[in-house]
Amino acid sequence: MPDDGATTVALDGRPLGRRGAETRQRLLNATAQLLEDNGLRELKVVDIARAVGLSPATFYQYFGDVEAAVLALSAAVGEETASLSRLLSQDWNGTNGLDCARQLVEVFIANWDSHRAVLRTRNLAAQEGDERFRAVRNAALRPLTEGIGAKVAARVDSGLAPYAAAAAMVSMLERMAAFHADLGAYGTSRADVVETTARILHHTATGL
Repeated sequence: MPDDGATTVALDGRPLGRRGAETRQRLLNATAQLLEDNGLRELKVVDIARAVGLSPATFYQYFGDVEAAVLALSAAVGEETASLSRLLSQDWNGTNGLDCARQLVEVFIANWDSHRAVLRTRNLAAQEGDERFRAVRNAALRPLTEGIGAKVAARVDSGLAPYAAAAAMVSMLERMAAFHADLGAYGTSRADVVETTARILHHTATGL
């Protein structure tokens, strides 16, 4: 989850140089790693600082608290799905439409596989009513929701409310991405999840 040191600032507003940006990124990487085994409420600043051999005081030069670091991680992860907009901009009614849907589902699930702890924490905090995490989640998913909604809106006499249909599809994507490994117990492979989810998404978006 690389951060752009040229546009990143310290907590006091000072622009970070290369070394400062690298230190900040090390702290973010440690936070992401520790989230794998700790919930947001259990994770402590001292644990993050110790993981990279720094003092807690150094952590506070970059983040006000653990939640601020996780929030920064959540925003960075959300930006990694930019390729979804390219896939949504293509015509899904043609011969390559289903393949576009497959690629979209694959990218979405791969992003969850890479950043499961951060995304799980983001969503849980949003569901618990933290407006900061809700805003970050909404910002990450809005282009996807709007893109799917536009495709539904272009359908003739679908009987679907475009934004509601799109929101349902995004919820499905998140659910399948978060729990696809659990379906292995029922004989469902990752490839099965991608193919089935893509076909549902493609049919909802196009009626085909």
